[in-house]
Amino acid sequence: MTEIGVIGEEREVRLGPDVIRYREVGSGPTLVFVHGVLASGVLWRDVVAGLSGRFRCVVPDLPLGGHAVPMAPETDLSPRGVARLVADLMSALDLRDVTLVGNDTGGAICQIVIAEHPERIGRLVLTNCDAYEAFFPWQLNLPFHHGPRLFGPRYVDLLARMLGARLAQRLLLKTVAKRRMDEATLDAYFANLIGDAGVRRDLTRFLQGVSKRYTLEAARRFPEFRRPVLIVWGEDDKFFLSRYARRLEEDFPDARLRFVAGSRAFVPEDRPEALAGYVADFVRRESKVGLA
Repeated sequence: MTEIGVIGEEREVRLGPDVIRYREVGSGPTLVFVHGVLASGVLWRDVVAGLSGRFRCVVPDLPLGGHAVPMAPETDLSPRGVARLVADLMSALDLRDVTLVGNDTGGAICQIVIAEHPERIGRLVLTNCDAYEAFFPWQLNLPFHHGPRLFGPRYVDLLARMLGARLAQRLLLKTVAKRRMDEATLDAYFANLIGDAGVRRDLTRFLQGVSKRYTLEAARRFPEFRRPVLIVWGEDDKFFLSRYARRLEEDFPDARLRFVAGSRAFVPEDRPEALAGYVADFVRRESKVGLA
């Protein structure tokens, strides 16, 4: 397995009082990859490995529980605030005509970005993700919505202690990926959450702010987003149902949907080669259309 640390140099960008770490590799049309809760850029390592020979791949670690540098206490870590961080990152790096690629909670963040900060976005790719009324899906409301709202940081501290056990890490990831992770990958996912109270504080603030109103508000803007959209959906997902993929396809003016067999929610883990192929074909085809 390729580790993300060897496919891109780790860099930092300062956004106001905060530092966002990201990795960048390759040259060509720009792809920006957005992960979800309890993940980091490591999620995209094998997808990026398949694309970096033809594209400029930018992979930030967002303050969603897998990041290494805690945010300032005053930073807005609501879904809208994290979407603003993505937009500010693109602006700080002067990224243009970006293909924004999102998975899981990151897909919801991408939807908010294209609704509120579409200026630098040329194309959108969504894999299995929160959308519409499902932010979060009902199965995740208790652990990721009600728990943090009722008990705050104590709840996330307890979650982190539970995830200190390898068995708990594997059980959690098994719900979203068929692939069995090696120990280095497990550490990349969970070590910062377990070891840093500031990271847990950031995650608590984000989870407390999650609301379906953000995805429903973004969805009302979908008809205005007339740039190409690709939806790649794992067929074996227990949380993000295929009806949401079809609804996304219907609501965007220029969208196409591809289902992927043998994958749960984490398509970048289960089917990275297929996802990389779909993304490469999509960007090349749409770039040619734009030049025609």
